[in-house]
Amino acid sequence: MTSFTASNLQTPNLTHSGDHFAITFAPLSLEEAYTLADDPANGAVVVMSGMVRNNTDGKAVVALEYQAYEPMAIRVFQQIAFEIRNQWKDVTHVVIHHRVGKLQIGEISVLVAVGCPHRTEAFVACKYAIDTLKHNAPIWKKEHWEDGSTSWVSIGACEQSQGC
Repeated sequence: MTSFTASNLQTPNLTHSGDHFAITFAPLSLEEAYTLADDPANGAVVVMSGMVRNNTDGKAVVALEYQAYEPMAIRVFQQIAFEIRNQWKDVTHVVIHHRVGKLQIGEISVLVAVGCPHRTEAFVACKYAIDTLKHNAPIWKKEHWEDGSTSWVSIGACEQSQGC
């Protein structure tokens, strides 16, 4: 797993000690994301778990394969956390983890967790994080269809079509 915290990032103005970002081939852990976002100051930790589903637009999917331009994706994750902190000042932690490689139905592909003293801000900040990630991160997925065919799509393109 390539894992980044504020202590090992190169751009201090985009970092916060409460943030954690990762791109990994290993399975993602809901418990780990929650723990990384937890803080005594929090009244809420909101976790969004994106997983591989068995169809897209009614067409049977058997697996997804993710690739990322890792250095740039981590920078996008940093930028998202920076923007969250500018908009929701009380956020204590932003955690963004994404898998790469071939994933089967039901496996978690992305986790976003936001810790905050108030639930409303935690929910909207978490939604902002996943929506912005899908539009901006250089991450692509290859859909493996039941009929044996495959197709690559940008996750941003998926968001635009509402189908992925």
